[in-house]
Amino acid sequence: MKNPSSNASDPVSPTASVVLRDGAKVAIRPICPEDEPLMVQLHSRLSENTVHMRYFNSLSLEQRTAHERLVRICHPDPQRELVLVADREDPVAGQHQIIGVARLLDLPIEGEAEATVLVSDDQQSKGLGTHLVLQLLRVARERKLRRVNAEILRDNLSLRRMLDKLGCPVHFRLGSEPESVKAYIDL
Repeated sequence: MKNPSSNASDPVSPTASVVLRDGAKVAIRPICPEDEPLMVQLHSRLSENTVHMRYFNSLSLEQRTAHERLVRICHPDPQRELVLVADREDPVAGQHQIIGVARLLDLPIEGEAEATVLVSDDQQSKGLGTHLVLQLLRVARERKLRRVNAEILRDNLSLRRMLDKLGCPVHFRLGSEPESVKAYIDL
């Protein structure tokens, strides 16, 4: 990102506290290197359908949790990307869990970035995806980006409905895969 920051006192800080529809309190914060084991746990809780909706194909747990891949995710390049996690305390175990992750990656076109979001199955339909998208869009606006792009599967109706409910001016066109569409959110 052009103006990297993870300092909560900075006006473009991506840190937020949110309450989900079920009353759960969740911290949205930048990812950190110590989150790698929590990311492994997140991926171990994902269904095949959720993996397919996010990655457009079936990636094994071993592929998704490979150390080299998670190092890249947990150590984002602050000049090019922002990775946020939704962190909550498990009410039963009392330990922190990552229940969602969102990424904003600068594109070669000046003023544009690509967004991705992943929410664990047990936390879907509780508003977490909406909170993560809103946080990415807030940071994108504060960083003076013009557009955020997202490639989504055509049959990912829940994400398409969420974007519609947010009132984002979304424009769809064919994506890189035949079954996907590109959503362009003009800011």
